[in-house]
Amino acid sequence: MSLRVGIVGATGAVGEELLQVMEQRRFPVGELVPTASARSSGRVVRFQGRDWPVRPLDRAALRECDVVFLSAGAAVSRALAPELLAGRARLYDNTSAFRLDPAVPLVVPEVNPHRLTPAHRHAAVANCTAILLVLALAPLERRFGLERVVVSTYQAVSGAGRQALERLKDELRRELAGEPLATGGPPPFAFNCIPSIGELDPADTVAARTTGEERKVGDEVRRILERPDLPIVATCVRVPVLRAHSESVLVELRDRDASLADVCAALRAAPGVELRDDVARGVMPMPRLAAGGDGIQVGRIRPADRPGSFTFFLAGDQLRKGAALTAVQLAELQFPR
Repeated sequence: MSLRVGIVGATGAVGEELLQVMEQRRFPVGELVPTASARSSGRVVRFQGRDWPVRPLDRAALRECDVVFLSAGAAVSRALAPELLAGRARLYDNTSAFRLDPAVPLVVPEVNPHRLTPAHRHAAVANCTAILLVLALAPLERRFGLERVVVSTYQAVSGAGRQALERLKDELRRELAGEPLATGGPPPFAFNCIPSIGELDPADTVAARTTGEERKVGDEVRRILERPDLPIVATCVRVPVLRAHSESVLVELRDRDASLADVCAALRAAPGVELRDDVARGVMPMPRLAAGGDGIQVGRIRPADRPGSFTFFLAGDQLRKGAALTAVQLAELQFPR
């Protein structure tokens, strides 16, 4: 098999990760069509031992691709998807544009691969925070049933893009050198936690106190688990970590008789989950260890304040498993070798 593969947003953080993942997993790329905005004119990307020139958004070339990964923002995906679907390409969309569209499957391969059928030519990749969370929730839902979920996230700055990452590094250098940071702009990332990610929804007074990221986590996890009734409360926080998100999770299970051993066993057996749960020996999930991994780490598992409730901590690479790897896994489901 030899596929013509296009990437929209090839020079962005997710685009670069897609190239690494495809090469590491030997995805059958015969020809690469990397595209990006005019700002990337003249650049090349390195893939399979050669340099590939980055093109401006070449719709005609993309329509002739077998696979197109969309990673250039929701507005670009909304404008481009209908046109590309008129060609032969299958689309794997890393943006929020179609995640709640009932005609477009929202799939995490370890959780609901059956939702992506050969008939589908357009699939959505979930929000990175939702992907990491649902890897841990799915085995608990299957075995015990979920009654309620409360999650607080600790999200790496790289989740906000390359410019945000460079801003954090610059702020850290200046702070450590004793230089004052500029005031009046956005709150600094350095030595700080910012409990707001995404725009506020002004639809009504209640929703206006929930951020876009928090809304995505709830809506998308419910859709992936096929539990539209599941209460999920999320608080999303940006922290001065370079790469890999972490999440503190409280679950209330329908099975009030579930034991700590039962919960640990369900998580240990789950695909994409690595149990790191020996605090006495320093074995626990941490973003530095989770960076570059293909799944999530879960640990600090302990009973909460009532029967059937448990809390745990997880960490996972939001650029890899939370975006690029999941997109490539979706393509692998439709182009098996």
